[in-house]
Amino acid sequence: MIRPEPDELFVEIGSGTGQLTLPIAAAGAQVVAIEVDRELAAGLRRIAPPRVQVVTGDILSQDLAELVAAATPWQASRPVRVVGNLPYNLSSPILFQILGTQRTHRCFRDATLLLQREVADRVVAAPCSRTYGPMAILTRLAADAKRVITLPPGAFRPPPRVRSAVVTLGFRPPPVSIADPALFERLVRSLFTRRRKTLLNAFGPFAGTVSPLPPRELLARAGLASDRRPETLDLEDLATLADTLARR
Repeated sequence: MIRPEPDELFVEIGSGTGQLTLPIAAAGAQVVAIEVDRELAAGLRRIAPPRVQVVTGDILSQDLAELVAAATPWQASRPVRVVGNLPYNLSSPILFQILGTQRTHRCFRDATLLLQREVADRVVAAPCSRTYGPMAILTRLAADAKRVITLPPGAFRPPPRVRSAVVTLGFRPPPVSIADPALFERLVRSLFTRRRKTLLNAFGPFAGTVSPLPPRELLARAGLASDRRPETLDLEDLATLADTLARR
């Protein structure tokens, strides 16, 4: 599924005992392995080859772009890939961290991540589905997401209480142009706190903090019917609405 090549750099999140780290390194790739558990990190450091750099610490406290730059100071165009078995209680913030790094630095080629099934559903969700929301939208802005396999609890030892899934992200340039990415993200997050209200009622509270124009007029300028629901808006609709606000 991953097929590492010798010229590649991998950023691994949650390396543990090295069950994924060591085979990737054996293929000739370089690995920056991030592990929060000090004992596991020390154990991996003792057995890993020189091409593996073990970083001890919380992934959310790391600057991924800096780690990549430090590992590839003379090869700026080197393919950088992300792999990891994400801790289920931190999957969402870690995913947003990866997406944020990609948005600002464009340094990743792809990511292969083991997630809780419910989180995976939110990553690959389509408009009008129950799980569609900020996770799917911000992912779609940066990558093509695909769930490649679903795993039952019995596939792990000890078995978790939830099902798991492997998701791949193929990073690419954004399919839409967004003038103000921070405004876009704030808009999306605000709309989906009221996902089943009409678009007029869901959009109004946020619009009032950004523009002096009435929400109904802003929706008309964006070409969006005020009686739609936020969960029906695709990436293009949301980008148009954000840019209408940005031109306030």
